[in-house]
Amino acid sequence: MSVEKVLETLATAGKPLKAGEIAEASGLDKKEVDKAMKVLKAEAKIVSPKRCYWEPK
Repeated sequence: MSVEKVLETLATAGKPLKAGEIAEASGLDKKEVDKAMKVLKAEAKIVSPKRCYWEPK
C-alpha cells in the first residue's frame, strides 16, 4: 500500500521531504502520496518541521 511506501521513503531519506519529492523518490503518483500523507497525518505518524516538509515522527 502507498501509506507504507511513503513512510518508508521518508524514513530512508534522512531529511524532511516535500510531497513532490516523496512522489519522485517512491515512484508513486503525487495524488497517491497526498492521500497517503493525509492518513499518516491523521495517525500522527509524520510531522512537519517546517511548512510543506514532512518527516516520520
